[in-house]
Amino acid sequence: MLISRKVVALGLSVLCALGSGSAVAAEKEDLKVIQLPIRTDGPKSLDPVEGSTTYDNMACAQFYETLLTNKYASPMEMEPLLLAEMPTTDDGGTTWRFKLKDEVYFHDDECFPGGKGRQIRADDVFYSLKRIADDEHKLENWWLLADTIKGFDSYKDVQNAAADFDYDAPVEGFVKISDLEFEIVLQKPVYRFLYVLGMFQTSVVAREAVEFYGEDFAENPVGTGPFILDTWVRKQSLTADRNPNYHEVLYPDRDEWSREDKRARLHRAAGKRVPFVDRIEFTMFIEDQPMWLEFNAGNLGYSQVPEDYFTDAFDRSSKELKEEYLRRGMRPHANKLLDFTFRGFNMEDELLGGYTPEKRALRRAISYAIDLDEINETFYNGRRIVYDGPIPPGLDGHPENGYSPAAARGRNIAKAREMLAEAGYPDGEGLPAIRFLTSQSTINNAVAELVKRQLEEVNIKFEPVFMDFSTLIESINKKQGPMFGFAWGSDYPDGENNLALFYGPNESPGSNHYNYKRPEYDAMYEQILTMGPSDERTAIYEKMRDMVLDDCVYVGGMARERFYLISPWLLNCKPTERFYGWFKYLDVDDSKRE
Repeated sequence: MLISRKVVALGLSVLCALGSGSAVAAEKEDLKVIQLPIRTDGPKSLDPVEGSTTYDNMACAQFYETLLTNKYASPMEMEPLLLAEMPTTDDGGTTWRFKLKDEVYFHDDECFPGGKGRQIRADDVFYSLKRIADDEHKLENWWLLADTIKGFDSYKDVQNAAADFDYDAPVEGFVKISDLEFEIVLQKPVYRFLYVLGMFQTSVVAREAVEFYGEDFAENPVGTGPFILDTWVRKQSLTADRNPNYHEVLYPDRDEWSREDKRARLHRAAGKRVPFVDRIEFTMFIEDQPMWLEFNAGNLGYSQVPEDYFTDAFDRSSKELKEEYLRRGMRPHANKLLDFTFRGFNMEDELLGGYTPEKRALRRAISYAIDLDEINETFYNGRRIVYDGPIPPGLDGHPENGYSPAAARGRNIAKAREMLAEAGYPDGEGLPAIRFLTSQSTINNAVAELVKRQLEEVNIKFEPVFMDFSTLIESINKKQGPMFGFAWGSDYPDGENNLALFYGPNESPGSNHYNYKRPEYDAMYEQILTMGPSDERTAIYEKMRDMVLDDCVYVGGMARERFYLISPWLLNCKPTERFYGWFKYLDVDDSKRE
């Protein structure tokens, strides 16, 4: 399905095709065009409140903006985006005061009188946050603000019970001071609150656009972002043109860049106004091989290095880029992700779910039989970090040396057989096949075959079901997967974000895809929400971590180190998965295209 928007921004005709042909057209029109990959079938929606995946984020961040964002030069730090300055509090974090940046306008669009985008106001912030509470959007992201803002939970309940959701009804914690200034009053201090205001789901949208486009709003983004949608071909491509009215955002100052970044010449554009390119063209790649071939042909600005091709580009032991790529002017970049890769169980599934000793024993039998180290060595050249618990390395609550005694760490065939007997399936007798949902890709197919072989050793039948990524997430949101696998990248650098994945009220379609529900766990989670970093908080993190491990809610985890290659014609590129508003900083030098 082709979704097209009439774009008045540039008033220019450009090609939608990816690759060298597009570059030639750009040269003729004197336009700067950048071609980039989206690894998987791409976003499922361009409406922030309905988004949840990395790929929803990647797309939405081009059109919409949040109050706060990560810094490009140092992504673990936050800075204002739609705000004129960082929020302030005088009462220890219960009341936060905000001041919007002046002269920020929504995209020009036919939803506005005369097609001219208007200035954003405090009311737009309140309206956008209220949309998260509207069950028309399946409350997929309500978990981000639940039990947080004063009066917001009761507003949600009242409005969703009414015949019509009233966006004009007041919320006690939303206090308008002027069109550009407002306060948000919390029920109590919540440590993660400012981090949430940097997540794409809290982007500011125009009410006029939502009401004008109705059910089609998810395909017609109207925000304040650096680009304006041109076309979106679902599961294939997405193109966008520069927003000519984009508010002043400057490339990071020279002093913000590290010495290593300066050696990569990332500071060259310091102080210049962004975006630099006229057009951005994304292509979705469900399989890695076509993406890798397109990159090697010079048609993509950068590429994640697929595991199957790592040793084509890098020396396995030193991780140094090979000479042939250096001669072509390619530049490598690596990121250690705050990553939780797992194979989860649906705790409401008739076979695999439940909290009885027998159900717990069955899950632990599966976990003991799966050898993550063999998977790591076979498919990832040993580069992934295998660890116990959901909290990635580097964060409070990660177990020392990656090991916790509560985990059913495989490979342990004797324990797997012992657990199977406890579960009532001695030697696997009478156990139905385990259905496992995962995304379609060459490497996922191969990993699933290895897991199948590992489980066969204890007579557990394993039936992988492959689907595109957006369908996978939709199925899991509907609680349709008995067992499933994907990865969770931490939204912010705090283990609380990962522990939220097991909080009962966050059940699917929220972030708790396992549908895990333990009152004692939920009580501890509610306690840590108000706590800042401390030894006491870390001790609670560890207790929660080990409770989830003991119940064996998943098999895992693994943390990834992502390797990228950057084409010589792509400038200012420092790939990060902390946020996706960084594409506006990129530039191109078409004279360096092959």
